[in-house]
Amino acid sequence: MNKLDTVLVTAALSKAGFELADGVKEADVVLINTCSVREHAEQRVLSHLGHLKHIKESQPELIVGVIGCMAQRLGEKLLAHETVDIVCGPAQIPQIVRLVNEVLDGQKATAAVTEKIREKTSAEQNRALDDFESVFDTDKTISAQAYVRVMYGCDNFCTYCIVPYVRGPEISRSPKVIIDQIERLAGKGVKQVTLLGQRVNAYKYTAGEKTYCLADLLYLASRVNGIEWIRFVTSYPSTEFFDEILKAMADLPKVCNYLHMPAQSGSDKILAAMNRHYTAGQYLKMLARAREVVPDIALSGDFMVGFPGETEEDFQQTVDMVRKARYKNCFVFKYSPRPGTSADKRMQDDVPQEVKKRRNIELLAVQEKISDELSRQFLGKEVEVLVEGLSRKPHLRSSKDDSNPQLIGRTAEDYIVVFNGPESLAGEFAKVKITKTTALTLFGELL
Repeated sequence: MNKLDTVLVTAALSKAGFELADGVKEADVVLINTCSVREHAEQRVLSHLGHLKHIKESQPELIVGVIGCMAQRLGEKLLAHETVDIVCGPAQIPQIVRLVNEVLDGQKATAAVTEKIREKTSAEQNRALDDFESVFDTDKTISAQAYVRVMYGCDNFCTYCIVPYVRGPEISRSPKVIIDQIERLAGKGVKQVTLLGQRVNAYKYTAGEKTYCLADLLYLASRVNGIEWIRFVTSYPSTEFFDEILKAMADLPKVCNYLHMPAQSGSDKILAAMNRHYTAGQYLKMLARAREVVPDIALSGDFMVGFPGETEEDFQQTVDMVRKARYKNCFVFKYSPRPGTSADKRMQDDVPQEVKKRRNIELLAVQEKISDELSRQFLGKEVEVLVEGLSRKPHLRSSKDDSNPQLIGRTAEDYIVVFNGPESLAGEFAKVKITKTTALTLFGELL
């Protein structure tokens, strides 16, 4: 979501005549796109603002804006920070060019956020967001790929999660608007689209007598000429439309066999406290069903350790779930209270930081062993990848071909593949033979 918002804002400012600066010291305007999901993310923003304060002492004309979820959460409170000139929530990003120009023209610091975040947005605001996304949705930093938001907001209210209070209620975009956008992207040379939603599998749009779900979108998107791969994130563990989505994945060659479905915990007690609406057993049955319908599917998940009341037994149940799930990879986070959430209001953050840290490390070690085992199955095999561009870590060169730079790409199952090849391959599909593996990366030779 934040990557897409960054793409949209960058493209809108570029079209308005601004140029992306190489660094903060070369910039006239600095925008910080923020996340509020974890405390650490917000602390990093405050650290950036502290750094910008020093720069602004010698460059008082520098304009600083905070956009995204933290902007929505804190609103005008952020304007109290002497560094901040603009505060802009996620729903207001179509206004960003106007806000920047107004401050450049000498107007005072300003905040644009949603006053009543849990109220449904107006048809006019929805149209403004649709138009903004349709015009500025191409990410030029990763060739031939684009994100397409299919829905906004979240209605699940997990007790630890700030998202419903900063992204608002769930609103599904119309299938026509989505497919028109995908067709325009295909016309610009985009080959892969990733459909985005906080609970993307909860997508539901009624037009006349027809109610569309995510599976319907997958079928419609697969008909678009030029689009070769279709992904979607993030899926909430729900049986609603689950079989339909799996059937679409099995039926449609363009839909990548990859499912990211966060579990968060393997303890039924903790899952209930999190308001997750499923048990560990039900979650594992869903994974088994996914593998039954799509045998070569790759799975990934998210977990949180140190949630209030999590005992050692609860944590070991999470470890057991990870071992049973056998994800290709999973993300593990330490619980941090988010202001305004149910957990923050009603539960005591009673797991010590050192215990959270130990559990985090232990769970990652369990997953790393599984990831390593799954990666080794690719040794000596040929895979197809969509090339993203130059590798950020070319020192990890795995090939004797020093005449070409090191590139990075991903398989349909979302495995990262690194190999040497001409930079002109960015945005193209390539065949690679795997010669070396690690837990998170496959290394190979271009065929």
